[in-house]
Amino acid sequence: MDNGMKSQKSPPPKLRPAFRPPLTNKEPLTHYNFGPSVDAARNCVEFKLWAPSAQSVSLVLPKSKSDSTRLPMQRQSNGWYTLEVPNTGHGTLYQFQIDEHWLVPDPASRYQPNNVHGPSQVVDFTNLPLLHAEWRNRPWEEVILYEVHVGTFTPQGTFQGVIEKLDYLKDLGITAIELMPIADFPGQRNWGYDGVLPFAPDSAYGTPSDLKVLVNEAHRRGLMVILDVVYNHFGPDGNYLHLYAKPFFTEKYHTPWGAAIDFEGTPEVREFFIENALFWLKEYGFDGLRLDAVHAIQDNSPHPFLQELTERIQQIVPRPIHLMLENDDNRAQLLESGYQAQWNDDFHHAAHVIVTGETGGYYRDYDQADSGRSAIEHLGRCLAEGFAYQGEPSAYRHQERRGENSSHLSPTAFVNFLQNHDQIGNRALGERLSQLASPAARQALLECLLLAPGIPLLFMGEEWGAKGPFLYFCDFQGELAQQVREGRRQEFARFPAFADPTQRAGIPDPNDLQTFRASCLDWSEPEKAEGQHWLELYGRLLRLRQDRLVPRLPDFLSGAGSPHRYEVFETCGLQVRWALSGGQRWQLTANLGSRTLTVPPTILHNLNTAGLDCVYRSDANAASILATGQMPAWFVIWQTG
Repeated sequence: MDNGMKSQKSPPPKLRPAFRPPLTNKEPLTHYNFGPSVDAARNCVEFKLWAPSAQSVSLVLPKSKSDSTRLPMQRQSNGWYTLEVPNTGHGTLYQFQIDEHWLVPDPASRYQPNNVHGPSQVVDFTNLPLLHAEWRNRPWEEVILYEVHVGTFTPQGTFQGVIEKLDYLKDLGITAIELMPIADFPGQRNWGYDGVLPFAPDSAYGTPSDLKVLVNEAHRRGLMVILDVVYNHFGPDGNYLHLYAKPFFTEKYHTPWGAAIDFEGTPEVREFFIENALFWLKEYGFDGLRLDAVHAIQDNSPHPFLQELTERIQQIVPRPIHLMLENDDNRAQLLESGYQAQWNDDFHHAAHVIVTGETGGYYRDYDQADSGRSAIEHLGRCLAEGFAYQGEPSAYRHQERRGENSSHLSPTAFVNFLQNHDQIGNRALGERLSQLASPAARQALLECLLLAPGIPLLFMGEEWGAKGPFLYFCDFQGELAQQVREGRRQEFARFPAFADPTQRAGIPDPNDLQTFRASCLDWSEPEKAEGQHWLELYGRLLRLRQDRLVPRLPDFLSGAGSPHRYEVFETCGLQVRWALSGGQRWQLTANLGSRTLTVPPTILHNLNTAGLDCVYRSDANAASILATGQMPAWFVIWQTG
């Protein structure tokens, strides 16, 4: 199979081997083993590929659609192939030919101008805009996260489109943008979790230069930029590693996506992902990473990958970096080893049950009937101690115990939210909370979220009560597209609303362009009266958070025997008291139900403690609570002193 290529008529030049062994933990990062290394001064590029399963590898330099130059690469130790090529540099297109047969992109490609199956392109980062020289990141306590899907956030669906909304986000009170995965994925649209080339920003969003400008422009406005990265699997289309690097995967463990990535037995695999993290942080200037679904990273080695990753980042990146986890296992110990925080699904699930009454699927774990604790109790525990599940059996997981004690951790070790891409998009019809809960209920839970000491996360558009769905979408072709379509609909067959095949047929096809378009934000909504109302509320609460709460977050106590307390009263009443240094207190009292509550004397006493200052209350005229002992429905009051 010649793939339409013409081989060179004369032998390739004899070039010196340029391979260097993997970095040690103590060695500073001066180059990357994975991906091309550009030497602009000598006008050459060193190309490298780890291909231990290949018998031969050639570098292919396309000249036109029907003509290419093929250069055999030199085999080094440990399965590496290298070649240094003169008269190449920024913008050079290239591919690798495996065993004189398959043409594949570089798995560490820096850019794919023609999508995942096309040639890779050399990027010389010295040719891109310089990083903002004075930027040193902001303290973790100041983080207010805003999750963005680049393709649906603006009409352009590009990095440039995000730049045009930075002033809007800053004025709202956001301090950190969190981008859903941008690593190159097949097709023109995807959530990002089907990425297959983790070093390359997807060309549908723009160029590497566009991305670097986005980060710089955010920093110029005082905004942090966090990137969501996926180290637990590769997408189903465009991953060629199994052809030439079979040790990348192991049959010892299996994940929902197939054979697990081998983090235990293959050093090069670890190095690939560690270099990927360092690459985003150093070359693009990202301020932190959110690691997707680390519970699916199977690694029982003495020095686990997740631990080594934090160590290497701390050793090599000279500025503070914020690292977050998504971890369904609620492993609190990871939050004591270099990771600042975990996305707290427990908080979301408890809040969702409170405002919607839904108890199906994983929400059953937050229902009194299945867990023995009400959703209000679960929420109170999240606010005071971090996780709701700290080793208790999960009914949804067939009574398997879930979680570890988290009560000793700082409240800022948890990222709390009412909505995110998963919790909206994994619904069959992608409904947002604006379609599922009353305005009064949403407002009360928002008031709890934004003035609690946990780090808050907003999902794009929720700040004006966006009405449109955020659906699961992708752009697969052929048999894979059909499998995804059928799998998506079958996934909801056990839900009563979709038990009938006719009803399931109405679930939007993830591959349909209209599914993607329906998920794009409508920027006319925030101009309307309802949008303005919600924007004003979000802005007011975020300003209060920065003015009154953020300066005090370092004073919140933590350690063995949680100093923070929560109490549920009258079924849907909740009081949470956080202990601060100097005997100070941060206190929430709320009625998270639709009926007026009679407040018991102990709660009234706490509300009326001398020296407590009112930070915020839902109704400015509700001072009569202290006199009457009656608390209105969906009412929240915050105090400190």
